[in-house]
Amino acid sequence: MCAPDAIISIIFPIFSDWRVLVVAQSAYIKLVDGSAVSSLTLDEVKEHLLHYKDQLALTGKQLGWGYEEAGFPYSIETKPDAEGRWFYLKGKENRYRYIVVGVGQETSGETEQGYIQLVLPDDATYGDKSKANEIGKHLGRRLKAELHLFNGRVMYFNPRK
Repeated sequence: MCAPDAIISIIFPIFSDWRVLVVAQSAYIKLVDGSAVSSLTLDEVKEHLLHYKDQLALTGKQLGWGYEEAGFPYSIETKPDAEGRWFYLKGKENRYRYIVVGVGQETSGETEQGYIQLVLPDDATYGDKSKANEIGKHLGRRLKAELHLFNGRVMYFNPRK
């Protein structure tokens, strides 16, 4: 159990080639009441991302071009010292750099709430932010969760009364 921003403090000192971190932006996919699942592991998040990539490949096949590479221009990378708490998406093109993905549990009152955190380092590009928003929306829809965007707005994909 850790606070959502605890992932940021764990992740960034590990990347030794990054300079002093001034601002990191985070978006959260919160698994609330009515969500498809109550918590996720990193492997399950990777499976959802691979499913997303497969969907993009099928779209590209229908369109007749390699939309998979344009729609998901990242490779999934894991650092050995990540301790199963996070991984990152490394850009395959110079327009995209990194998106860090972590999972955790947040306690509010007596209930525990799972979340997925998407972190953009301070040197992330606008392309990274756009793709992180797309990935967040996809995961939010698929998991019927609340998506807390980088700008503070909330998108509700969970069934509400």
